[in-house]
Amino acid sequence: QVQLVESGGGLVQAGGSLRVSCAASARTFLIYAMGWFRQAPAPGKEREFVAAVSWSGDSTRFADSVKGRFTISRGNGKNTMYLQMNSLKPEDTAVYYCAARPGGIAVVSGLYDYWGQGTQVTVSS
Repeated sequence: QVQLVESGGGLVQAGGSLRVSCAASARTFLIYAMGWFRQAPAPGKEREFVAAVSWSGDSTRFADSVKGRFTISRGNGKNTMYLQMNSLKPEDTAVYYCAARPGGIAVVSGLYDYWGQGTQVTVSS
């Protein structure tokens, strides 16, 4: 069983930066790809893909809406993942969820087996 815990969310002004982190409990996490998804507070908004990183950290994938502004990385021990968010916009406001899956990167939320509880990111205009 893999437990994921997010941290680092908060309130930031538009144009600012924020880093959110995800820590995994299991050492077998080394073979898991990880991803970030977000869900905005508006009614009917679905959870959307943000970014993902392979188990080695060598391969990454980003949603078009965050390309060039967000970076994703894994810690040296590979059981921590980071999402560095720069040039934040009000439309980035959402609850950000960390997810993990065995195997390669995926952009579909249904392909991830493990999820964190989420961390709120709010960008003020």
